[in-house]
Amino acid sequence: MTEIKFYADKSRLYGFSVSGHSSMNCDDEEGKILCSAISSACYMTANTISEIIGDKISAEVDDGFMDIRVKNPSDKTEAVLLGFKLHMEQLCLQFSDRISILSEV
Repeated sequence: MTEIKFYADKSRLYGFSVSGHSSMNCDDEEGKILCSAISSACYMTANTISEIIGDKISAEVDDGFMDIRVKNPSDKTEAVLLGFKLHMEQLCLQFSDRISILSEV
């Protein structure tokens, strides 16, 4: 199960954490594809924020884990994070047995 957590303060989103795998076992092709889709969306979000928009982030990445926190998120960064959140929510609707979204922290 992949768990996704979004970080927010009173005014805006400022990051996310993704942990776990969506695969049920080593032969689970659908799970592997879903893990790849989630991973790709995470990297695109982080790279867009840090390299295109230029906001400073702290990042921790390991196998099956990514934690991204933006120091002072701009409006553009919040828009990217909201788009990422919407994308993950839609995947969760399709694959609720493989993805869970935790409340904003």
